[in-house]
Amino acid sequence: MPNNMREFADDIAPLIRKARADYVEVRLEEGKSGRISYRGKLLEVASRVADNGGCVRALYKGGWGFVSFNSLDELKNKLNEAVSLAHTAQKGQKSALADVDIYHKDIKPDTTITPFDTPLAAKKEVLDQYNEIIWRHEGLQTSILGYNESWKKKIFLNSQGSLIAQERADATLSMSAIAEKNGQVQQSSLSEGALGDPSKLFNLHNQIEIHTQNAINLLKAPAIIGGNYTVVLNPVIAGVFVHEAFGHLSEADFLYENPQMQETMKLGTVFGGKHLTIIDDATLPKLRGSYAFDDEGVLTHKNILINEGVLTGRLHSRETAAKMGESLTGSARAINYRHQPIVRMSNTYIAANPQGPSFDEMIADIKEGIYVKNWYGGQTSMEMFTFSAGQAFMIRKGKIEEMLKPIMLSGNVFETLHNISAIGRDLSYCEGGGCGKGGQYPLPVSDGSPHIVINNCLIAGA
Repeated sequence: MPNNMREFADDIAPLIRKARADYVEVRLEEGKSGRISYRGKLLEVASRVADNGGCVRALYKGGWGFVSFNSLDELKNKLNEAVSLAHTAQKGQKSALADVDIYHKDIKPDTTITPFDTPLAAKKEVLDQYNEIIWRHEGLQTSILGYNESWKKKIFLNSQGSLIAQERADATLSMSAIAEKNGQVQQSSLSEGALGDPSKLFNLHNQIEIHTQNAINLLKAPAIIGGNYTVVLNPVIAGVFVHEAFGHLSEADFLYENPQMQETMKLGTVFGGKHLTIIDDATLPKLRGSYAFDDEGVLTHKNILINEGVLTGRLHSRETAAKMGESLTGSARAINYRHQPIVRMSNTYIAANPQGPSFDEMIADIKEGIYVKNWYGGQTSMEMFTFSAGQAFMIRKGKIEEMLKPIMLSGNVFETLHNISAIGRDLSYCEGGGCGKGGQYPLPVSDGSPHIVINNCLIAGA
């Protein structure tokens, strides 16, 4: 990483501008990370890693060239190599990039507190306590417990004159308790994250206890009778639903080469009732999915994807915005300098309904339904989805009753959005997630929702 960013930019900018390409950008990164993980009772990994490098991306007649490197001494040669690759990949057409403002910015974190202010050994002491809590319980087959932390500084400059520096730190903690009896295996999982200050991750003793006991209790829980039910989703699984089942369909690099889905996802299409609004917003303070500029130097802002039931937007890179004739959203991100930016979500959520019901009001009129909490797996294929719930309970005559064995929720996302009959006021976010796409995982994201009610949801035993 250069000691003086301005001097470095003054040195490199003329080379970028003179390159035989329609557009060139350079990203530099300096980072470090830490990890502690346990499998069962044993410590498996305790590590600290430093990683520095950069990349050049060049565009020529519609073709991209991309090269990464680990030493600044290689930059000039890698610039020429990226331009050469762009010429090789050129498609003989005019390069398309949406216009973007030029920025000179140095973005500092909202807090000076980072995970690296505390030694990794001190964090291990807390994780030892968590592991002791897990293994107080009889009936466990194994467990997984992990903590990850990272700090990164990025510098971006391009042939159009932008020079942007950004710095961020975040941390995650996850655990799974896996219980077994007579060949039956059940699990309960927890995942939490933090941007900057990780202190909340070290006060989870009670939640660790609850999830471990849940895994054991699931062994005795009855199985669901499959069918269509009225289902109440808690904010965790509702947030996962909106991210996985709908959010990925809103990423325009998927859409602009798929005419069938472009027609299905045509702006102005009604996807739900007036109480349904879905937003992706990287500007929200203190969430893991937040950032000021994307990896193409585009300023982020609040992107309303569905507004009062109507599809009003999608997420873009500069290239997809130009090709689809739509506005920039600041959504092109790369997991690190070894990868090109692709269209990604940030903080994706169902907005709270100020006039919506409380949780008690939601379940009051449900004669027979299911309350679903948390999640531990799932998959999507185009508009079809299947999610496994972390916990489920029967609802009878407006009351939460017995715990059920794990269930799966399946359906068509567009039909399901129409079937959302109520959205609560209690919006909250889950920050423990890492999104995967195009071989880039885990990208920091957050997702959220209030409690929601879905009518006629297909349920099966997991």
